[in-house]
Amino acid sequence: MSDIESTLTRIQGHKGVIGVIIVNHQGVPLRSTFEHDAMTKQYADLIPSLADLARNLVRDLDPQNDLEFLRIRSHKHEIMVAAKDDFVLLVIQDPTAAA
Repeated sequence: MSDIESTLTRIQGHKGVIGVIIVNHQGVPLRSTFEHDAMTKQYADLIPSLADLARNLVRDLDPQNDLEFLRIRSHKHEIMVAAKDDFVLLVIQDPTAAA
């Protein structure tokens, strides 16, 4: 098992985690733990562009700064986004189960 696969398995094992997705900045899914491709595609299409907007906002406020992590919480899901140079890591969890 590769380091990436073992990391995905470790993250997936946390309480409340529904799925983990790794996408490139163009929104192409590289890895996913979701069984449904439609769910992976939906998150992969929408979240990287939101992360780019948030990164641009942080840089506009302070050009010396950069976005490290973005957390989005709704009633049904919590989406944690780690935007790196080469990829975006998305962790989707049930906020009621993680508490």
